[in-house]
Amino acid sequence: MKKYLYLLLLFNSVLYSQEPQGYYDNATGTGYTLKTQLYTIIAPHTTLVYGAGLWNLFTTSDVRPDNYVWEIYSNCNFIFGTVASGGNQDDGTLGTIECQRFNKEHTFPKSWFGGQIYPMYSDAFIVMPSDKKDNGLRGSLVYANVNATVTNPIGNGWRIGSCVTPNYSYNLDVFEPADQFKGDFARNYFYVATCYENQIAGWQNIDPNGNTVLDGTSDKVFEQWYLEMLYSWHVNDPVSSKETTRNNAIFAVQGNRNPFVDHPEYVDMIWGDALRTATYSTLSKVRVYPNPSTDGTLTLSSEQALDEIELITVNGQILQKIEHPVFQNNTYTFNNLPKGFYFLQLKGAKETLTKKVILN
Repeated sequence: MKKYLYLLLLFNSVLYSQEPQGYYDNATGTGYTLKTQLYTIIAPHTTLVYGAGLWNLFTTSDVRPDNYVWEIYSNCNFIFGTVASGGNQDDGTLGTIECQRFNKEHTFPKSWFGGQIYPMYSDAFIVMPSDKKDNGLRGSLVYANVNATVTNPIGNGWRIGSCVTPNYSYNLDVFEPADQFKGDFARNYFYVATCYENQIAGWQNIDPNGNTVLDGTSDKVFEQWYLEMLYSWHVNDPVSSKETTRNNAIFAVQGNRNPFVDHPEYVDMIWGDALRTATYSTLSKVRVYPNPSTDGTLTLSSEQALDEIELITVNGQILQKIEHPVFQNNTYTFNNLPKGFYFLQLKGAKETLTKKVILN
């Protein structure tokens, strides 16, 4: 098993990143031990100037192939630079409608950690360029899932409405980002949980919205419902070339990296036990065996009907997708599966559960 995990780490390192040789050599543990090891690697970093430092960085970290600003909430063609130089960078004016100005969005809201407190306030892994109008509408709302019937005439697919994420127990509106950014934001949040491990346990009660997400610990960090949602977003929207480019650009200036972009498997290695021990979810009663499997066969046992089953590779490729699977004696069997490390995503009763499976 250790040999397999080593090969998996090496494979993902080559595929996803341009990390310096040896950067993660001390990340040898599992669970929260691994998280603390990563903290010691990424926590020391250069603190950027919130204004000029971030504006300058965005020109390399957030530039689209067509050279416009790659911002997170709209489909506008923003130009880098100040208004005086012909750009659309926020100057304190306009922004009352979309596509007038872009500004800086704390994807992990600054009010959740107390406001203009460094280094979080200017950490480029948290702060991303965004349409000024859309940024104002989001405010410090929690990222989560909104009912699909909610529509929004502006933006790139984001929505604001009542939360429908499974097991959400609070009565607050939330902000659902476009699908193509959900994984980015999830990995941002796993970064925050790791880079600020020494502080984040004290953030729970600073802001009401933050309190719905944070659990007041420095290891698990997130409430169970939110951890499961972030994990689902992480799996369903895998690391893209955009994120890799951003990771490398930030490293060149800030001096640290997002380990969950370089090694997506670290998420499961750290939080996997917490994800697999949830007891309140109906889907948590689903069994998958044998795991690991040595004969290319997996059997799924469930007394509940499922809407969908997806077998997803570690790279995010959907290997198999079965809608409304037909169970025989409460079981469903996969046969002739190739060897590898996979995520088995189950959907049913408005819930989503992801399990890690290994075929040796």
